[in-house]
Amino acid sequence: TILLTSCTPNEGKSTVALRLTQALAEDEKKVILVDADLRKSVFIGRYGITSEHQIKGLSHYLSGQNELDDVICETGIENLNIIFAGPTTPNPTELIGNSYFEEMIKTLREQYDYIIIDAPPSLGLLTLNALAAADKVIVPIQCEFYALEGLSQLVKTINLVKQHINTDLKIEGVVLTMFDSRTNLSIQVVDEVKRFFKTKVHTVIIPRNVRLGEAPSHGKPITVYDSKCQGAEAYKDLALEIIDWDGENYGE
Repeated sequence: TILLTSCTPNEGKSTVALRLTQALAEDEKKVILVDADLRKSVFIGRYGITSEHQIKGLSHYLSGQNELDDVICETGIENLNIIFAGPTTPNPTELIGNSYFEEMIKTLREQYDYIIIDAPPSLGLLTLNALAAADKVIVPIQCEFYALEGLSQLVKTINLVKQHINTDLKIEGVVLTMFDSRTNLSIQVVDEVKRFFKTKVHTVIIPRNVRLGEAPSHGKPITVYDSKCQGAEAYKDLALEIIDWDGENYGE
């Protein structure tokens, strides 16, 4: 179970989650993406679904309105399913105990090779529930100004969860995104992140790429919109690197 979270709202974690799940599915892994960022769903429209209120999502399950099977959606991409966030009201975290999220992940483990959780950037109850249920955390960081803001607090929270709630939790890796080799700023951010996380930083860096930005407006994943562009190739390489880091037992 992989959790993607960040310290600020604009680190591109949802984009990383989306591209990573697609790349893993293309590698014939059975994958489910759990959209736990209830602020808004950036995944609506990607798979021919145009309104968040027309589907059953995570909030319906967490609030006890629907069973887990009712909120799992097929994407039309082989090996890839998704649980959309669903409406944000009422707030499901105000209605239930922490066990619902953990029980959901336990059930999904039996059905999928990889569970990718797109968690909120804020360190609220839902993020803590996700941290308690996950095995590994991936932290996306854009190669831009203020990228390292709040990073120490995020790491501190992860360590506290590991110490008191989920002893198996670890930071699996850091993914650098929106890299522009023409700017000194991007290079400086890469150097700072590597100094902070050392060997945790993935060698595959996601470049700033026009085609990656265009794909969502066409309602297509980048692997369909332009599978040969530099951005798509980078996400494929990242998926293979993630699989390789922990070998055959990674998804267990």
